[in-house]
Amino acid sequence: MADLDLLHFEQLKLEVQAEYLKNHHPSFDDISKWKGIDIIYFQEDLRRKAKGNISEKSFYTYFKNIPTTKLPRIDMLNLLAIYVDYQSWYDFKKKHLFANEFISEIEKPTEIIIANEDASEKAENIGEIPEENSTKNKDESIVLQLNNTDKQENTEIKTISNHKKNNVVFELYYRFKEYVWLGISVILLSMVLILIFWQRIFATEYTFTFIDADRNTPIKDNLEIKILKDKETPIQFDLSSSIFKYRTQSKTLKLEVTSPFYKQDTIFRNLDPAHTNEIIELEPDVYAQALFYYSTNDVSKKNGEIEKKRKELDKIISNKALIYQVIDNETYGIESLDKEKYIGFVTTPTTSLKNFKMIRTKKKKKKIVLIKFKIQQDENK
Repeated sequence: MADLDLLHFEQLKLEVQAEYLKNHHPSFDDISKWKGIDIIYFQEDLRRKAKGNISEKSFYTYFKNIPTTKLPRIDMLNLLAIYVDYQSWYDFKKKHLFANEFISEIEKPTEIIIANEDASEKAENIGEIPEENSTKNKDESIVLQLNNTDKQENTEIKTISNHKKNNVVFELYYRFKEYVWLGISVILLSMVLILIFWQRIFATEYTFTFIDADRNTPIKDNLEIKILKDKETPIQFDLSSSIFKYRTQSKTLKLEVTSPFYKQDTIFRNLDPAHTNEIIELEPDVYAQALFYYSTNDVSKKNGEIEKKRKELDKIISNKALIYQVIDNETYGIESLDKEKYIGFVTTPTTSLKNFKMIRTKKKKKKIVLIKFKIQQDENK
């Protein structure tokens, strides 16, 4: 039954709207969109025709909310029904029955009660407004409600202005926040790049040139250089020239230099960024150089030279020397030779001696006690 009453109330509001539009022109035809002066003029028309009044609060409660979820009091329903030329709310429902709807005679009122709400909205009085006070109350109500409307519009303007200011502040805040995060990201990225390339950016490059101490000429043979650091595995470099370049931030440097034809040497240096080029002398290993000379010297066309070569090799090589030939193939094999076999190999004229390469030698008591060599593959054949 309550749901049907709500539907009847929606019908009543439409008829109230249509009745008012017959002689008035509000801002909007839709009664739910009326506000301010539109409501005031409607209240005046309601007083004139139905001899009653509803407050602005009641208007917003029952006319601005669509659909309405609760019914007004019976006195307000009677007032609105009279406004649209019905005797009462009961009379309005009776003439707008839905299908299968039945209204009991019990609902028929014995006395019609009409609403009259004062402008203060603190209390709602039932009954008619006395004629002598009607005009005065109307004027006061209009003035009060016009003032309330102006205040409401000013409040709305201030609210909109405050919202705009807040939006600007929030926009500036978020932009500032984005710029801050961008700046932090750039700084962090720069720090990471500096840490990664620290050695290259701030390190100094030093150049060392190795020369023969006897001949005072750059060394043309292969050199093996190890950078020695405390509590670290040595860093090894293989050079095919006499120039070695190394970049570092350290103040000191320790080098271990080895070569098949020069004595092993350990070199200490206090590094100075103002002096980045240095010459280092290496002492030749005479026995190793002599061994290489006699092992590779071509004497195939010189009479008597072969026997001389054999004697020289026999003189500088120990009878107990360990001699190894490194086999330059996929299996990385090694072959052991005795002294006589080695001397016979290097004194027999062959084309393979052109690819002879001394890897390592070691002497003890003016005798060669270790020989390690290989015959390099000739890539041109």
